[in-house]
Amino acid sequence: MKHKILSKNNQEEVASLFSSVFTSSEGEKEGKLIGDLASKLASGIDNQDIICFGTYIEESIIGSIFFTRLQFKEAIQVYMLAPVAINTEHQGKGVGQALINHGLNELKIRSVAVAITYGDPSFYSKVGFQAMSENVIQAPIKLSFPEGWLGQSLTEEPIPTINDLPTCVKEFNDPAYW
Repeated sequence: MKHKILSKNNQEEVASLFSSVFTSSEGEKEGKLIGDLASKLASGIDNQDIICFGTYIEESIIGSIFFTRLQFKEAIQVYMLAPVAINTEHQGKGVGQALINHGLNELKIRSVAVAITYGDPSFYSKVGFQAMSENVIQAPIKLSFPEGWLGQSLTEEPIPTINDLPTCVKEFNDPAYW
């Protein structure tokens, strides 16, 4: 198993992975929605505002994650982890946790202060995310499930309170994802 930073050249395989995984777990409509999102995100990978990691066994992608920058008026680096897809045959084997931890370590190297995600607290707590109030860091768009708003500090300091509303990358500017 090998983790790699991906580029725009990986758009097709990343989109296919996300589409397949989400179709299997959530149905065709969600598979198309998240597959399209992954395709748009992958086409915009710049390794700054949109960072994508993949896990491979030999030459086959079995997992992928995106980190996208949230922009604030304050000079602080905050990235959002979403979406995450692990090939259904490899789920429950620690592949997702290993890939997320790899990505978080890469963000630490880049001096990122905070990572947030919007997802299942029981899964993301395994990789250090904790429930976070929007009084600490607001979501860029109204959340359907506020209990899924999670964060973790990537420094020795606690997550700072940021009072302004962030902007997300354009690919996430759709309430369907929130």
